[in-house]
Amino acid sequence: FEAVKMIKNGHHATDDHQKGDAMPGCCKPAGEVCSPEKRKRLVRLWCDGCYDMVHYGHSNQLRQAKNMGDYLIVGVHTDAEISKHKGPPVFTQEERYKMVRAIKWVDEIVEGAPYVTTLETLDKYNCDYCVHGDDITLTVDGKDTYDEVKRAGRYKECKRTQGVSTTDLVGRMLLMTKAHHSNLSNPDYQQHTDNFGKGPKGHSPWTGVSQFLQTSQKIIQFASGEEPQPGDTIIYVAGAFDLFHIGHVDFLEMVYKQAERPYVIVGLHFDQEVNRYKGKNYPIMNIHERTLSVLACRYVSEVVIGAPYAVGKDLLDHFKVDLVCHGKTEVFPDKDESDPYAEAKRRGIFRTINSGNNLTTDDIVQRIIENRLQYEARNEKKEAKEMAVIEAMKKRRLRNRIC
Repeated sequence: FEAVKMIKNGHHATDDHQKGDAMPGCCKPAGEVCSPEKRKRLVRLWCDGCYDMVHYGHSNQLRQAKNMGDYLIVGVHTDAEISKHKGPPVFTQEERYKMVRAIKWVDEIVEGAPYVTTLETLDKYNCDYCVHGDDITLTVDGKDTYDEVKRAGRYKECKRTQGVSTTDLVGRMLLMTKAHHSNLSNPDYQQHTDNFGKGPKGHSPWTGVSQFLQTSQKIIQFASGEEPQPGDTIIYVAGAFDLFHIGHVDFLEMVYKQAERPYVIVGLHFDQEVNRYKGKNYPIMNIHERTLSVLACRYVSEVVIGAPYAVGKDLLDHFKVDLVCHGKTEVFPDKDESDPYAEAKRRGIFRTINSGNNLTTDDIVQRIIENRLQYEARNEKKEAKEMAVIEAMKKRRLRNRIC
């Protein structure tokens, strides 16, 4: 278990301060990190987006944005706005609002934010800068939604997280093949991406699929780095937490409320273990992806990567667990047909939690399958608009060279 304990996070500059830029409002020169106490004033930042099927790529964008200032406001678009400019979202706006609120780097959200980011919006919420990833977001007319704030010098850029996109996750669910975790080498998956996110005129770098590569630095950036303190109630939960979604958030929020000073540890099962008890071709996300997704949740203090399926004596003693919780979902027996929570029940520390949300990963997969044609059309339209922008950029660069 010692091998899976996280390293204290602290404040890391790493990929968050690109090109040697100093942080906004910071008293130190470029390349040096300045503590909030020494900044001249509070720097307020704005991010916005659909945040549909929230994944660790979204969380990583918000983490990077928060490290550029002090207070992060996130605007989330309505279902109507998304349908107008992109196509139907997978999750409802209420589900998306709650998912973004649960990300630990978010200080405030604005429901029903306008699709096009204007200076008026930044001023309304007293934000210094708008932060977005290094991809491009287009309106239904093919215009850059951040053009106005870019021209005004109130735009900051962070790095897009390689290896994950909503397009990719939808593709995995539509395929549900054994090899979807190694999609680049999977000919079935590659054939699927040819149809799902590749137009006939080329391949957009913003919509494409790439392989996710986990690093220790990325885990450190996502981890809270906080050890349990005297007086904390250590609560342990375990599971797959695949396609981390609003059902998981509601459950973890309810777990968090079980104590006055909770310290929630989530045990994540290895992919092979999840497949043993879930069957089909689960999990859709591999263990590395699921780790970052769970660590980004504000209700989680620590993650055990590759936790044993049976919550036994060694685990309970090692982490000094006070309470073990499980949702209303089915508890699958261990390999020997024993109850994985037998020891916790024997100690009288097992509790079943009813979050009031019955959404499962299976339900999400069903949403995707039932609306497959709409999602394929949505991504093809998005790809076509992106390729048009790329071609325009190429022509502009060519004209500049000629001039």
